[in-house]
Amino acid sequence: MEKKMKQNNTQKKRSGIPRLLILLALALFLIAYLTLPAVSRPINRAAAVLGSANVDAVVEYIRSFGAYAMVFSFFLMVFSSVAAPLPAFLITLSNAAIFGWWQGAILSWSSAMAGAALCFFISRGLGRDMVERFAGKGALASVETYFEKYGSRTVLVCRLLPFVSFDAVSYFAGLTPIRFTAFFVATGIGQLPATVVYSYVGGMLTGGVKYLVTGLLCIFSLGILGTIFKQLYNDRQAKKAGNAHE
Repeated sequence: MEKKMKQNNTQKKRSGIPRLLILLALALFLIAYLTLPAVSRPINRAAAVLGSANVDAVVEYIRSFGAYAMVFSFFLMVFSSVAAPLPAFLITLSNAAIFGWWQGAILSWSSAMAGAALCFFISRGLGRDMVERFAGKGALASVETYFEKYGSRTVLVCRLLPFVSFDAVSYFAGLTPIRFTAFFVATGIGQLPATVVYSYVGGMLTGGVKYLVTGLLCIFSLGILGTIFKQLYNDRQAKKAGNAHE
């Protein structure tokens, strides 16, 4: 109860100006996406490639940008963070294959950090009601229990758990009293081991082993989605039960 009161107080203290700016930016983006093919086509293409769960397709897609491949990969990772739940691990594996494991690790880690920061500020600026519509109520509910259980250590703990949604943690953290600096440091420390491992392994994967590892990571991603949808289903059932008793 006390935690919820603190969360509500944090939301009330938010300035209206950042909220309006974020809403304006999202509105302009939506208008551009719906009206400009030059905006919608690359976004749809990026989503389709990531949704294919095919490392070779992602590698080919990033390489198609030539000298700007590293810059594009950076923004692709940020896009996958904001547009949860696109599988970011495909980008990490691809970065290692294209740029080498240690350069790929630096690129993947820094871009994931940028994506996490953007999710955090979007959430802090908009508040829970708007973020639930934007990121999904089930996604936020799937990580809420971790915040209730681990408190200030939640971000670090969740970053070390591969089956917890990276994006949902970033969004939910923005709804809590946690300071951005603490969130950012915990994200950097917690995300580093997984990024290094994925990059090192990804740089060496070939043939059937590559598809095996990719398949296992896809299972992890599907597990996250399953948890989110299960939480959403349980919330709806609880709501129906509550309405039935009234």
